[in-house]
Amino acid sequence: MDYYRLVKDCLKEKPAAQKELYDLFAGPMLGICYRYTKSMADAEDVLQEGFIKVFRNLHQYKHEGELGGWIRRIMVTTAINYLKKNSRYQTEMIYTDDYLHAVTSDHPEIRLGAKELAELIRQLPTGYQTIFNLHAVEGYSHVEIGELLGIHEGTSRSQYARARGLLINWLEKKNGDIKKETYARTKF
Repeated sequence: MDYYRLVKDCLKEKPAAQKELYDLFAGPMLGICYRYTKSMADAEDVLQEGFIKVFRNLHQYKHEGELGGWIRRIMVTTAINYLKKNSRYQTEMIYTDDYLHAVTSDHPEIRLGAKELAELIRQLPTGYQTIFNLHAVEGYSHVEIGELLGIHEGTSRSQYARARGLLINWLEKKNGDIKKETYARTKF
């Protein structure tokens, strides 16, 4: 794919090029938006808002790095801003400065599919979910997360540790339930 030509045509406001860019990236970007929101409708709102920003700011793309990575960053920022301004999410976006030590799992045999793990992450409180996605999935540092969310670096670390601890607890419980089912079905 010739992204240079595609971007150039989008900057000339050619509808076919804009549609092509949207069609190429809408699917994967919707998945990113969905990771940060609690419903598909909200994710679609974020996607639309994000693509408006993409087309408004496409002149800033310098063809350094992947176009998809540039668009992804806009979508993540748009999702964060959506969470901040949407009253439904604000009550869940409370951060504290308490520090919680990371929890480790004693069950390395837990196996989980990507979709199943994504759904568990979506069950986290919004603040935990946001920080977990930013750090574990997107690769942001805690310093970057702090700047993006307007919180202290230590708060980001704490929220990440809590999110991780919750996920581990849920996975351990799920693993225990699976072992119990397997044991119950075993005939001697």
